[in-house]
Amino acid sequence: MMEILGKGYLEMLYVVQVSVLERQIFDFLGYQWAPILANFIHIIIVILGLFGTIQYRPRYITGYAVWLVLWVTWNVFIICFYLEAGDLSKETDLILTFNISMHRSWWMENGPGCTVTSVTPAPDWAPEDHRYITVSGCLLEYQYIEVAHSSLQIFLALAGFIYACYVVKCITEEEDSFDFIGGFDSYGYQGPQKTSHLQLQPMYMSK
Repeated sequence: MMEILGKGYLEMLYVVQVSVLERQIFDFLGYQWAPILANFIHIIIVILGLFGTIQYRPRYITGYAVWLVLWVTWNVFIICFYLEAGDLSKETDLILTFNISMHRSWWMENGPGCTVTSVTPAPDWAPEDHRYITVSGCLLEYQYIEVAHSSLQIFLALAGFIYACYVVKCITEEEDSFDFIGGFDSYGYQGPQKTSHLQLQPMYMSK
């Protein structure tokens, strides 16, 4: 039972890892430093979750489940950021790029159907090392692509959290039942030993 559960959970963790790596690539292309950092931490935690599942270490799986709560919170924030919920604005540089650059999401210029047009001359406020462009004709605006990415991560995180709790429960119950029956003998199993009834008698030799 545990082997089947462990195999299924491993497959799900592989899917999570691939989805995060895909997201990390596009965040790198868009110089989104805050998501890059969050994705990197998530990748490390997923690796620890994989290790815990392979080695049947419930502490590692529990740690992964706790991190998933923070991961869901982060992705909910990303969704609110791009949908400009409340006072949030997707035009703010400080939040996702740490105010290091003026870059936006990679999908802003490379989304499906997007046409990029350079504007010359550039406005006076535009930095010299940046080009000033307009984007038009996009079939899907970049913020909705980012929202879709975060929504997928939330779905995988919720499924992973439920699965992790169930796997930890099964491992704990198996360990409890194992302790109840006494566990393994640290010296290994020893069968009944035969005792010899032959007794050695002293031998006297006469001269």
